[in-house]
Amino acid sequence: MQDKIKILEDKIALAKLGGGEKRIASHHAKKKLTARERIEYLLDEGSFEEIGMLVTHRTTDFGMEKEQYYGDGVVTGYGTINGRAVYIFAQDFTVFGGSLSETHAEKICKVMDMALKNGVPMIGLNDSGGARIQEGVRSLGGYADIFYRNVQASGVIPQISAIMGPCAGGAVYSPAMTDFTMMVENTSYMFVTGPNVVKTVTNEDVTSEELGGASTHSSKSGVAHITSENGIECLEDIKRLLSYIPQNNRETTPRIPFELKDEIREQLSTIVPDSANKPYDMHDVIKGIIDEDSFFEIHKNFAENIIVGFARLGGRSIGVVANQPMFLAGCLDVNSSIKAARFVRFCDCFNIPLLVLEDVPGFLPGTDQEWNGIITHGAKLLYAFSEATVPRITVITRKAYGGAYDVMNSKHIGADMNFAWPSAEIAVMGAKGASEIIFKKEISEAADPAAKLLEKEQEYADLFANPYTAAQRGFIDEVILPKDTRKKLIKAYSMLENKQVLTPARKHGNIPL
Repeated sequence: MQDKIKILEDKIALAKLGGGEKRIASHHAKKKLTARERIEYLLDEGSFEEIGMLVTHRTTDFGMEKEQYYGDGVVTGYGTINGRAVYIFAQDFTVFGGSLSETHAEKICKVMDMALKNGVPMIGLNDSGGARIQEGVRSLGGYADIFYRNVQASGVIPQISAIMGPCAGGAVYSPAMTDFTMMVENTSYMFVTGPNVVKTVTNEDVTSEELGGASTHSSKSGVAHITSENGIECLEDIKRLLSYIPQNNRETTPRIPFELKDEIREQLSTIVPDSANKPYDMHDVIKGIIDEDSFFEIHKNFAENIIVGFARLGGRSIGVVANQPMFLAGCLDVNSSIKAARFVRFCDCFNIPLLVLEDVPGFLPGTDQEWNGIITHGAKLLYAFSEATVPRITVITRKAYGGAYDVMNSKHIGADMNFAWPSAEIAVMGAKGASEIIFKKEISEAADPAAKLLEKEQEYADLFANPYTAAQRGFIDEVILPKDTRKKLIKAYSMLENKQVLTPARKHGNIPL
C-alpha cells in the first residue's frame, strides 16, 4: 500500500510541475503567474479541489506519445471566492503552449457541465496558443464542444473570461460568448488572425499588441470589458466583479447590511450647470447617489459617451446606465447603444435592478452613424430595456430629447419609476431647432428675425424645457430635488423588491442583431 501511495504522490508532484521547472521559470521571467499560482491567488485559501489532474492526451501522431504531461495543459476544479462557490479552469502555457487538445477540451467541458448543473459561476483563465495542430479536427471539435456549453450556460450562470496571455484563432470565440472578458495590459492579446496573416493578406504591418492587445480591445473594439495593469490586479478585479452578481439566474446578489439614515446629498444640487450647453461629469452624479466607493465601471474606455457599471445603493447591488455629457454631449451612437444594451441584458438575466441617469440630446447625427447602422444598433438598446423585467428606475437630470428620450428607459417602454430633477428638459428637440421649424414663417417675416427667434425660443422653452408637462401626463412620477435623489431611490427599490412580470409565451425574441 505504501508503494501505491508513493506512486500517487509522484504523479501529483509531476502534475503540479506542469511543463517542467525550466518552462515555469520562463513564465516567471515574463512576469506571468503560472496556472496554479493564478488559481491559488484567486480562490480562498485551501478551498481549491482539482478535477482531472492525471489526464493526458491520447494522440500518437508526430511522435506525441513520447511527450506526455499530467493535466494536459489545463488545471480544472472548483473552490470558493469570499465563501461563494465557483468552478474554474486555468490554461497552463508551460504545457504545449497551453494549446487545446481533445482531452484538454474534455476537462473544460466537464467543469462547465458541473457549474451549470449546480448553478455556480464559471471562470476561465485563458493562456493558450490555440488549437493543438497535431490533433487536427479533434482539437477543433473540442473548441466547438466548449462553445456549445457557453451558449447553454448563457443567462443561467455568470461566465467570466480572463485573458492572461495569448488567445488566438478559434479560441477567441468562447470568451466572446461569456458575460465578461477581462484582459491584462502588455501581456495578453486576442485576435482571429495574427499579424503574420494580416501582413500576407492585407499588407498591413501591425504588432500583436496593436492588433489585439488590451488597450485596443478596451477602447476600439469593445471586446474587453475590463483591463488590468497586471495579472494580480486582474484576479482582484474578478473577485470584485463577482461581489456584485448572484450565483445564478434564480438568485439575487447578497446584500450588504445597511441602515437607512437621512440620505440627503446636498452636493447633487450644484452639479448640473445653469447653461444647458455646458457639460458636467456624470460620474459626480453617480458618486453622489450610490454607497461610498461602490462604483465598479464596465467598458470604461469604450464608447465613453455612456457609462455603465455596478454599484451599491443601500447595500443592494444595482446596474447603472448613464449618459455622459463630457463626451459627444451624451449623444447615443452606434458603440454606446451596443455597450449599454449588452449591459442591460446582463443585469436582466441575473436579477440586478437598473438605474438610468439620463441627459441625452438625441442620437448622434452624421453619415458615419447612419451608414454603420445606428438605426439597428440604437434599436438594440430600445429592445434591451423593453425586454428587461428587473426593477427599472430613471432619473432625468437635464436633457431628454427626441427618440433617445424613449430609448433611455422611459415610462412608455416599461420603466417602473421615472423621476426628474427641476433642471430636466423633455421635448422632441432643443428650443432653438424646434423654434426654427415651428415658427419659421413668423421669424422670416419679422422686422428683426434674430430677435424674433430668441423670443420664440423662450416661448418654446417655457412650454417644454421643463419636466412639468411630462409630469402632468404621468410620464414622470415625481419631480424631485437633486439632494433627495438617493433617499427616493433607496425607497423605490425597496418597494420594487418583489416585482414580478409575466411575459408572453415564446421561444425567444428576435433582438435586432
